Amino acid sequence: MTEPLNVPASLEGRGHPSRPFPRGVHDDVAGIADVADTVNVSVFAPELGGVDVWFTVPGGELAPATLTELTDGAHHGAVEGLRPGARYAFWAHGAERPESGQLLVDPYARAIEQDDDGNYWGVYVPDAGFDWGEIRRPHIPWRDTVIYEAHVKGLTMLHPELPEELRGTYAGLAHPAMIGYLRELGVTAVELLPLHFHIDEPHLRELGLPNYWGYNTLGYFAPHQDYATAAARAAGPAAVRDELKGMVKHLHAAGIEVILDVVYNHTAEGGPAEPALSWRGLADHHYYRHTADGHYLDTTGCGNTLDFTEPAVIRMAMDSLRYWVEEFQVDGFRFDLAATLGRDGNNAFTPEHPFFAAIAASETLTGVKMIAEPWDVGPGGWQTGRFPRGFADWNDKFRDTVRTFWAADHGRLAAGEHGSSVASLATVLAGSRDLFAPSGRGALASVNFVTAHDGFTLRDVVSYDRKHNEDNGEENRDGTSDNHSYNHGVEGQTGDAGINHERLKTASNMMATLLLSLGVPMITAGDERGKTQTGNNNAYCQDNPMSWLHWDLTADQQAMLGITRALVRIRREFLANQPYTYPAHDDSGFLLWFNTAGEPLQEEEWVDPGTRVMQLLIGSPEGRLDGLVVFNGTLEPVELTLPHGEELREFIGRDEDDLRFDLRFSTDPDDRPRRGTVLGAGAAHTVAANSVAVFRC
Repeated sequence: MTEPLNVPASLEGRGHPSRPFPRGVHDDVAGIADVADTVNVSVFAPELGGVDVWFTVPGGELAPATLTELTDGAHHGAVEGLRPGARYAFWAHGAERPESGQLLVDPYARAIEQDDDGNYWGVYVPDAGFDWGEIRRPHIPWRDTVIYEAHVKGLTMLHPELPEELRGTYAGLAHPAMIGYLRELGVTAVELLPLHFHIDEPHLRELGLPNYWGYNTLGYFAPHQDYATAAARAAGPAAVRDELKGMVKHLHAAGIEVILDVVYNHTAEGGPAEPALSWRGLADHHYYRHTADGHYLDTTGCGNTLDFTEPAVIRMAMDSLRYWVEEFQVDGFRFDLAATLGRDGNNAFTPEHPFFAAIAASETLTGVKMIAEPWDVGPGGWQTGRFPRGFADWNDKFRDTVRTFWAADHGRLAAGEHGSSVASLATVLAGSRDLFAPSGRGALASVNFVTAHDGFTLRDVVSYDRKHNEDNGEENRDGTSDNHSYNHGVEGQTGDAGINHERLKTASNMMATLLLSLGVPMITAGDERGKTQTGNNNAYCQDNPMSWLHWDLTADQQAMLGITRALVRIRREFLANQPYTYPAHDDSGFLLWFNTAGEPLQEEEWVDPGTRVMQLLIGSPEGRLDGLVVFNGTLEPVELTLPHGEELREFIGRDEDDLRFDLRFSTDPDDRPRRGTVLGAGAAHTVAANSVAVFRC
C-alpha cells in the first residue's frame, strides 16, 4: 500500500510519478526521464515514518525534499533539482538534523565523498555509457584458472616503470608494465582486495593507522576513490568510475579476469555509541541481526552483522553483484566471511539459503565465478566444503596441510622428532575430495592456497616461528598464533647463505605443491618474489612499504620468481595433455601413488610418519601418462626407483619399456644440471633432500 506523506510546496500538484525501484537516485524511470532536473529517489527505511533527502544545489547550499510515497518499506518520490554531481543523504522527516552534520548515506549510492568536516555523502552519478570496444569478459574455465590475490595500491605503489602519478591506482594496474608482469607470471585472474568504498575504524583513527585492506564497507555500489589517480579524483566520480572500467578493460584485453573481494557480512557502522552512517539510521532492526534482548548479534568479529534472513538485505547484495557485473564487467567475487551470508533464522548455516539460491537463479550472474571464504566466528562457523554447487571454497585445510608438511614438520625433523605422514599431503594434492564430495562438487570447488592477505607471507612462513605484529598498536595480541611455520634456525631475516638456501627450497616446495595440486591455485601477490612483512601476519593497517610489493630483488627473490613462473608453465602443460573434463570428472584422469621402490604405496606406508617420500604419477584413461612428481619431505637425499610393474602396465596399456621420464624441474637449485636427464621405468634416481622433482613422460 502507498501512504502519502506531507508534500512540500515545491512538489504540490506536479503529479510526477515515483517508483519504489530501482533503489537510490535514477533519472531513467518512465515518466521522469523527460522531466528536466527531476529524478526518482528511493530508499528502504521501514522504521522511519517519513524520509527527507537533503542535497546540494548550485552554489553548494543544502536543500531538502520529502519523499512523498511509501511502498513496502521503501520511501520514494520524484525530486526536482537534484542534479548530476550533487551530494545527497537522507534524514528522518521532521527530525532535527544532527549536530555532527552526518546524515544517512544512501546504501545504493554510486559514489561516496567525504566533506571537509568529515561527513560522508552519496553523490548522484548518472549511469553513462563506456566504450568497451570489442573487448569481452575472458570466461576462463575453472580448470585453467590461476588466481593472483592482490591489493591495487600495494601491487603498483613501488613499481619503477610506472609513472609516479599512476602508482597505487586503478590506472597503474592497467599500465602495460603491470599487465606484462602478470602475463609473464602466467596468472589468469587478479582477485583484488575490496574496491567498494570503505572507511577506517575509529580505533585505527585514534592510533593514526588506516584500514589498508579495506574490509570496512560503507558503499556496496561505490568504487573506492582513493585508488583513482589525482586527475580522475579532481574530475569527479564519473572519471573515477571510468578509470576503474578502463582497468578492467585492459586486463580483459590481456586475457586476465577480475575478481572482487566483497564484504557483505558487516558494514562500516560502529556500535550504538557511534553516529549512524547509513543502514543503522534507516532500518537498524531490518538490516542487522539482533539478539532477543535487542543487542547486535555478531558472527563476524566486527560488531554489527547484516541479516541475510531479511529480503531487503538479500536484494541489496544481489543488486550490488549485478551492478558490478553489468556496469564494470567483473568476472567474479570472493565473499568475505561467507558463512554469515548463509545463516538462517536460527543463526545456523545452510547451503540451501535463499541468498545462494538467488545467485544460482540469476541470469546476470550465470558463469560468474563465486568464491566463498567458508567460515565466520559464529557458532558452527567452519563450513569448508559445504557451500552449494556454483561456489568454490577457500580451502584452509590445504593451507594448513601444506605448511605443516613442508615447514612445521621440517622444524620437527630438525629437532629429532617425527613429522606427519604423506597421507594428508596426498589428500590435498588430489583435490580434497573428502571435503567437497558430500556437497556434490569436485576438485575444482577447492581454491587452494598456502598464504593469503591475512597471515604470514610465504617468505615469512619459512623465516619466523612466531608473529611480530607490534606495529599494529595492539601489543602483538592481534593475528593468529597458529602459523604452521618454521624459521630454519634463525628468527627473521639473516645473511646466512645456508639458511637462506634452505628457506628458498622450503618455500619452493610449497609453491610447487600449490601449483601441481588438483583444484584452483591462488598465489598471494609477492609470494612469487619472496616478499616479507618482517613477521607481521595481520598487516591490515600497514599502508606502507611493509605491505607494498618491492621490485628490486635479491638473488634469492629472483630465484623464487623464476621458480614460480616455471611451475605455472608446467601446470599449464600438464593440463593441456589431459581431457578437457579433467579434473572436474573423477573418471577423466587418474593419480597413481608409488613408494621409493617404485611400487604402489601400501596401506601401512600411508599412515607411517616415517614415510616422507612418495611419487605421484598423473595420467588419463586413454593410456596417456602426463607427468611424475616426486616429493621428498625428509632432510636427506633419497635414492629411489621410478615407477614400474604390473599396475603401471595396466594403466598405460603397453609395455613399460617404452616409457621415458624426462626430468624437467626440481626445487633444489643444485639439481639444475640434471634437468633434461631421461630415465626409463624402474630406473634409479636420487631425489634431493627437502625437495620436489617433476618429470614429463
